[in-house]
Amino acid sequence: MNVVVVGSGIAGLTAALHAYERGHSVTVMTKGALGDGCTGYAQGGVAGLYGPDDSPALHAADTLAAAAGLADAAAVEVLVEGAGAGIAELIMRGVAFDRSADGIPLRGREAAHSRARIVHAGGDATGAAIARALVSATRASAITVVEQAFLLDLVVSDGSVRGTRMLVDGVPTHVDAEAVVLATGGAGHLYAHTTNPEGTTGDGIAAALRAGADVADLEFVQFHPTILAAGPAFLVSEAVRGEGATLIDDDGRRFTFDSHPDGELAPRDVVARAIARCAAEQGSPMRLDATMLGAETLRDRFPTIDRVTRERGFDWAHAPIPVTPAAHYLMGGIVTDVDGRTTIPGLFAVGETARTGVHGANRLASNSLLEGAVFGARAAAALALPWPVESRARRSTIAARAAAPQDDSAVPFTDTVPFTDTASFTRAALQRLMWDDVGLLRTAEGLRRARDTIAVWTAQPSSARTVADHEDANLLLLAATTASAALDRTESVGSHHLETTAAPVLEIA
Repeated sequence: MNVVVVGSGIAGLTAALHAYERGHSVTVMTKGALGDGCTGYAQGGVAGLYGPDDSPALHAADTLAAAAGLADAAAVEVLVEGAGAGIAELIMRGVAFDRSADGIPLRGREAAHSRARIVHAGGDATGAAIARALVSATRASAITVVEQAFLLDLVVSDGSVRGTRMLVDGVPTHVDAEAVVLATGGAGHLYAHTTNPEGTTGDGIAAALRAGADVADLEFVQFHPTILAAGPAFLVSEAVRGEGATLIDDDGRRFTFDSHPDGELAPRDVVARAIARCAAEQGSPMRLDATMLGAETLRDRFPTIDRVTRERGFDWAHAPIPVTPAAHYLMGGIVTDVDGRTTIPGLFAVGETARTGVHGANRLASNSLLEGAVFGARAAAALALPWPVESRARRSTIAARAAAPQDDSAVPFTDTVPFTDTASFTRAALQRLMWDDVGLLRTAEGLRRARDTIAVWTAQPSSARTVADHEDANLLLLAATTASAALDRTESVGSHHLETTAAPVLEIA
């Protein structure tokens, strides 16, 4: 089978390697260089290495609890039952997880985990180690790699995906495929402040929307609680709090216990909101106090964070550092089954691009790399299987609102995609609007304002010719669907939090 994988993080490269090893002809097309994207930035690790007092069942229970009751229990079971094999495969591919003196992999704990079950590499450089190993394995194979390839649209004919339309080094290119696997990541750059690298603009989800695939849960956006509040966005891993660091306000008080009995180790959405509220009330960032861990532990366990904090003028071994939330992870995405199959035959989605159901309203820490490893492999195994009959009849209400083409029509190729050309629109303006009104703390009034403003911006189409133009079009489409989905969900749950009064404004310099 001729398979095209779009994206080259852990999910995409796992899918590509498994597909290649199963005898398929595989092409990986990636927006930047091979291995670019969010995977390499992941600090925390991979959840799923169980000790004698732990089990997949306990991991599943923690995942379901963090998800605020909205995760799919069957998908969560697939995730945790596949953890051992996923971690073993990463080791086989060359990922050197940190080990004790006697050679046993070290297990860390992060927020909302009841046990220490997270393996890490290079202290706080797990994602970088995984990216290096998977890129090396891909380069060593006969997989075709096309870099600087931007996804324009999916080609749909007779109700099935038949390939992609790409910009390859700026040239529109038609790529035929019997199956397409989207692994393009999330949409962190919908927001003014994000941990995501440049390029995470929701391209795969937007293309799937235009093709008519089901998309769900876009309103569930996770904000990481602890970003260094000085300089460009830099994530301070939740594993630091898992090792014992605390969050304090201007008076040195551990304020997170006001919101949850687990304090700093409460689910991410709870901790992030607590930080945002206190910061707005006190007019200054909250602080992460890791001084009790000592300089040696901080240097050895978190070498990347230790280096960056010192480069930015902080000695976190002797004084607390300022932290603030930022947009981090999209729990929603293209609806799939547990084998990565979407509602359009021939189209698969894996990783953050997919909505597998494992995250519900709030992702449990270190489940994202695990999801990429487990579901990337499962999608490859399902490439040659019959497509579920029920997927052919389903249509997405969100896709319909986005005026997607009919399921049985071909998607016409064009180098023009509607996007705003009004004087008031810029990407920065959209990002600020989303941060203020569709962000961590929401109100019905703010969501309506965002929806209406985005509608005005998208009312006048113009020609999109550059990658940046197409990214803007994708961000506008996802912003509209996210704001609409948030308005449709009228109850607060997990990361979708509605304030009963005006939401505090979290200003970040």
